[in-house]
Amino acid sequence: MSWSVEKSAELYGINSWGSGFFRINSSGNVEVTAFKDKPGLDLHRLVQDLVDRGVRPPILVRIPNIVQTRVALISQCFQNSIRENGFQGTYTGVYPIKVNQQRHLLEEIVDFGKENSLGLECGSKPELLIALAFMDTPHAHIICNGFKDVEYIETALLSQKLGRSTFIVVDRLAELSIIIASSKKLNIKPKIGFRAKLNTQGSGKWVESSGARSKFGLTPSEIVHAIDILKNENMLDCLELLHFHIGSQVPSIQAIKASIKEAARFFTELFTLGASPKYIDVGGGLGVDYDGTGKTDSSTNYSEQEYANDVVSILQAICDERNVPHPNIISESGRALVAHSSILIFDVLGMNEVQKHSLPFTIDKKDSLLVKDLLYIYENVNHKNINEFYNDLIEKKNDTLQLFSFGGLSLEQRAKAEDLYWAISTKMTKIAKDAGADAEDIYWNLQRELSDTYFCNFSVFQSLPDSWAVNQVFPVMPIHRLEERPDRRATIADLTCDSDGKLEHFIDTDAGSEQGYIEVHDLIPGQPYYLGAFLAGAYQEILGDLHNLFGDTDTVHITINENGTYTVDHVLYGDTVTEVLSYLDYGRSELVELVRKATEQSILSGSLSHTEARLLMKHYEEGLAGYTYLED
Repeated sequence: MSWSVEKSAELYGINSWGSGFFRINSSGNVEVTAFKDKPGLDLHRLVQDLVDRGVRPPILVRIPNIVQTRVALISQCFQNSIRENGFQGTYTGVYPIKVNQQRHLLEEIVDFGKENSLGLECGSKPELLIALAFMDTPHAHIICNGFKDVEYIETALLSQKLGRSTFIVVDRLAELSIIIASSKKLNIKPKIGFRAKLNTQGSGKWVESSGARSKFGLTPSEIVHAIDILKNENMLDCLELLHFHIGSQVPSIQAIKASIKEAARFFTELFTLGASPKYIDVGGGLGVDYDGTGKTDSSTNYSEQEYANDVVSILQAICDERNVPHPNIISESGRALVAHSSILIFDVLGMNEVQKHSLPFTIDKKDSLLVKDLLYIYENVNHKNINEFYNDLIEKKNDTLQLFSFGGLSLEQRAKAEDLYWAISTKMTKIAKDAGADAEDIYWNLQRELSDTYFCNFSVFQSLPDSWAVNQVFPVMPIHRLEERPDRRATIADLTCDSDGKLEHFIDTDAGSEQGYIEVHDLIPGQPYYLGAFLAGAYQEILGDLHNLFGDTDTVHITINENGTYTVDHVLYGDTVTEVLSYLDYGRSELVELVRKATEQSILSGSLSHTEARLLMKHYEEGLAGYTYLED
């Protein structure tokens, strides 16, 4: 059967999770665009251009145009809903700095957000210091969350003197007394927000960060007590905002609607208690459709417009019911703004194949009964006896391991037995596929067993930590050769020596769920084969760690022009070995001197020649100056 780019698009689901930013062109390469119905940028050609410029795989490609489009989209969705519903409040967003703190990206977000008064959310004192330095957008807000000490609070108060609209959100009741004392000391009226601890929980991977047992927030009892404190201080008018948060990446709109309803009740009850807040901060949670299925925790069953419609309409209905003025809405959508804008592109270094389409040996009389039994299965399995022979195969596999462990099977015989196992599994898979529903379980069990391993030039822990930590599914696919049928199925292993350093959760577009392998092409000797991990712009860079001392990758910021050409705005070269080691207090000079002394001792003992010592030191110093990833 012939293959086509349309079949590749269906196989990898790119038209579902790509959100219009990613597609496959007629050359069989993935292209990216920030403009609908405009020419796109060919990612494979981009990588070739970047390599020619000295940029090294793995490469993190950031597309600021996409961030600009996402900022405008979410703001426009709320404006549409406000206009259509006759809602009396306004909408402004804030970008949570924690989602991705990289300076160039933050500067671009602030710049792109000026038209829509996009502000910043800070979860710590260092993030507040960033916000004060880079954000001066008129009518934009700074939201201060997280644990706060006196210095944090006083800095937030003093920022009002710079013309900033800075809200200090009370996440813990103990913070309120510090805010009051600091405001009196500085004689600055605070803009206070209360974070409500809702009973409603979100859904998805981060569900435990919400609900009655969540880390932050005031209980109903604490809110009532906090209102009394403000009344006694004659500061009730300082309470301007109610905030809540139901977790990150909420896949279900039902969970969002339930939380908005409960929060709206909190908001209207504050008026009953004598307060008159003007703002409600609905927090984060707006999800990104990582797999396009609408059925998993990595997906969403709603659009950005549906999200905005539900937030606006529910707040309006409950406020109208209680005759309370419509609030100004703030949202903290960070993942939804930046996830689409980053693509990790890495090359495949090699593969380990387990399928065997023929036997690499012949059977002789000296072979064990176990090997002969396996040969019988190999020669006689068919669609009629596949269930019986599959059970026999599993039994023989266990027998192989037990006999070898107890000394009843030689290494040579174990090798033959295992080769036969893989040959039988390969043959059984074809039979099971043809048998359809009658052997479906066997087919999928064998598919998992027969997946190849593609060894790739990147670190899961540095570049895609959520795939390891919470089994987040990122769209992964080849960025070229998509006019060819991908005949192999593989899991992806990274460079680290950790057994968890792998990707083994991928999108199953047929079933609308996950599968344990990805379809890939045969490797062609001498030709690079590139894979891309998409929607990697949220959290991954800042959460990445130095497992096996693999550092930051080379990163490029690319502006896509409307005619499909591009401009390289920034190139940020990844960590050298010296830089990574310096994070752990290893000094380059000290390391070089220690190795030099060791070479001198070896020269004296006669185990190392002067030429060998010179070559060793050359490699050592070049290694310290080099990329932490593999280079040609």
